[in-house]
Amino acid sequence: MAAETDQKFEIQKVYVKDISFETPSSPKVFTKQWNPKTDIRIHSENARLDDHVFEVCMTVQVTVTQEEATAFLVEVKQAGIFLVKNFKQEERNRLLGSHCPSILFPFARETVSELVLKGGFPQLLLNPVNFESLYQQHVIALEEQKSKPDQAKH
Repeated sequence: MAAETDQKFEIQKVYVKDISFETPSSPKVFTKQWNPKTDIRIHSENARLDDHVFEVCMTVQVTVTQEEATAFLVEVKQAGIFLVKNFKQEERNRLLGSHCPSILFPFARETVSELVLKGGFPQLLLNPVNFESLYQQHVIALEEQKSKPDQAKH
């Protein structure tokens, strides 16, 4: 029998929470030379569902422009439910802020790629993301924010 202090991490469910795909410049965009500019934004957040159960939701937004017009916009909210039990707060935060997004990203990348292809555009493969580095940057930014003296309100 496992002791109550044994750490436990489990993926309980992975699912798509929301999908959006728009091609505001179609069909005109398909008649031009394809020379796109791509803007990719990734964000994740988490929420406690139960004592040791959390939902992590990653949003991947891709905006592709062609000659200043939006060729397509795709947004995928990829979510997962995770059991995170008996970890110290700092370890739990790292799991939720770095490890869980790393698990969810391949699912989101595949969904984005499929939507882009079904939209009639060339394949779009999102590059791997170092979520550990992004998490560290987030932690440093929070620490810097806390260390700044409060500005007096007038």
